[in-house]
Amino acid sequence: MVLYTARRIGLAVAIVFCAMAILFGMIYLIPGDPATIALGPLATPEMIAGFRAQMGLDQPIPVQFWNFVSHVFRGNLGVDVWSERPVRRIIAEVLPHTLLLTATGLGWAVLVGIPLGCYSARYRNSLADQLTGVLSVGVIAVPSFVVALLLLLIFAVSLRWFPAIGAGEPGHWGDQLSHLVLPSVAIGLGWVGYLARLVRASMLEVLGERHIRTLRAFGIPESRVVFRYALRLAILPTIALLGIGVGRLLSGAVFAEIVFARPGIGKLIYEAVLARNYPIVMGAALVTTGLFVVCTLAADLVAAWCDPRVRQSL
Repeated sequence: MVLYTARRIGLAVAIVFCAMAILFGMIYLIPGDPATIALGPLATPEMIAGFRAQMGLDQPIPVQFWNFVSHVFRGNLGVDVWSERPVRRIIAEVLPHTLLLTATGLGWAVLVGIPLGCYSARYRNSLADQLTGVLSVGVIAVPSFVVALLLLLIFAVSLRWFPAIGAGEPGHWGDQLSHLVLPSVAIGLGWVGYLARLVRASMLEVLGERHIRTLRAFGIPESRVVFRYALRLAILPTIALLGIGVGRLLSGAVFAEIVFARPGIGKLIYEAVLARNYPIVMGAALVTTGLFVVCTLAADLVAAWCDPRVRQSL
């Protein structure tokens, strides 16, 4: 387990470094000069040259990349172009909103998707199983931003059951919870289908093994066999999927934060891209990449701890 952990940590560090290199290269593919866009069309050549020197854009690209990497490893993500505040502090202000939205969406998807998959596996080929399969594929096929728009129009505009925009009044948990319902449903609905189909497939495989048939022969109730014994083995592929799911939910949170006008790192990246605010874009994208890598690493370690066979796969 120690060797597997060391290998996975090394792979995670390599992934983060590659992501930094790709992110740095993609920034230069965005059309437009950041100095001209930031200062406006009336900026003088002297103002543009001073801005480029301040942002380090006048240096060779390898030097810029080295400065970027060295600053990141020291915890320095740069300075905002407009407010001249540290990017790290700006991200820290909005990141809790995104983490709360992602955790809520993933949490309710797990609470609904896993029991739904177990129920479908227990009553295989029944009408309920067929309906669950159709609904699961349906919610998977619908993009999260389409779900967000439909929820906004139906439950916020027409029925007025939930608030339409914002994150709620700070310190008022009831108001914040009501503002969290629709965005979390929008980003988590598709994962209900993913989890239900994966758990069903894994559960059907486990229910056909010998030790499960032995438990049934001893007269143990079917519900106990499914949820106590079979689910412990069938849940292992789902654990690995949840690590990837965090990254998918973070990308879905971008659309949810824009549609529902919620503060968050996705909305921050969107606004920074429009303003060509490179420090914000690079810092926020790097933080989300780090979150994705950490969650994937945690899921892999949990799966390896539960199943020794996983440790031999790397």
